[in-house]
Amino acid sequence: MSYAIKSALSASLLALTITSPILMSSPAIAADTTDAAQTSFRSEVIDGLKVAYREAGDPSKPTILLLHGFPTSSHMFRNLIPKLAETYHVIAPDFPGYGASDMPDAANYEYSFSNTAAIITQLLDQKQVDDYAVYLMDYGAPVGFRMFAEHPERVSGFIIQNGNAYEEGLGEFWDPLKAYWADPSVANGDQLRGFLKMDATKWQFTHGTQNPEAINPDNFWHVQYLLDRPGNQEVQLEMFLDYGTNIAEYPKWQALFREHQTPTLLMWGKNDHIFPADGAHPYKRDLENLEFHLLDTGHFALEEYGNEIADHMIDFLDRNTKS
Repeated sequence: MSYAIKSALSASLLALTITSPILMSSPAIAADTTDAAQTSFRSEVIDGLKVAYREAGDPSKPTILLLHGFPTSSHMFRNLIPKLAETYHVIAPDFPGYGASDMPDAANYEYSFSNTAAIITQLLDQKQVDDYAVYLMDYGAPVGFRMFAEHPERVSGFIIQNGNAYEEGLGEFWDPLKAYWADPSVANGDQLRGFLKMDATKWQFTHGTQNPEAINPDNFWHVQYLLDRPGNQEVQLEMFLDYGTNIAEYPKWQALFREHQTPTLLMWGKNDHIFPADGAHPYKRDLENLEFHLLDTGHFALEEYGNEIADHMIDFLDRNTKS
């Protein structure tokens, strides 16, 4: 089967998955929305790469940029977007190698947080978005903070959900990754492939939750389908390796936090084993205008606390963004 046919089939299956009534009826956030909040599934070509994104709301309103984590995509925001779009313009991209965006061969493309940040910045430029508030989760945190470091004047607010910028947040979970950063051997890389299997995917969505049986299993199948694409494990190993480059940037980001005092809403799943609450508290040192909330859930906090996060976000954004 040709690459073009595979890409078309993948895009078709992804579109079917993300518009499924099952997914859209998740109890985490009620699905009733106005026509104005309808989500569109679009893409832009950037440096020859198709970058997919979800968009909703009036483009004349303030923009909210939603940056997803590993191993998911903009799919994680499927129920949050319509809520925000009733008042705001929302863009939720899929990083290269994730979701419906192109997935070039890892041998021929630079999968890195720096490059991803540059791609998302170009997407905003092509969309003529000058300033924005940004939701930062997991991988989305280093992507968004790198964008902030390049253009802090463009960022009107942070919504931080289990996204790290302090070494205190890198606990024992990270020991195998730290070994890979120190010695990126085939053997050390192979030790990480277990993170890309279904058991690990399901664990990420259910660990630390109050009611694992209430977490929609469509999350697992959607993510695992994408991880199981030929060549995607190599993409993920490249990103695992490059995550180590973010640690050296932490002092720079922290200095920028202190300098710019960007208004911040922190909504953090306190039972997350990947990014524990140890990484949430240090933000208090550097951000004076910080609204701090620990939630009794795990890594993907939107799955259990979607309505609460949406309500806090709208209140926060109403007070901190220009109309």
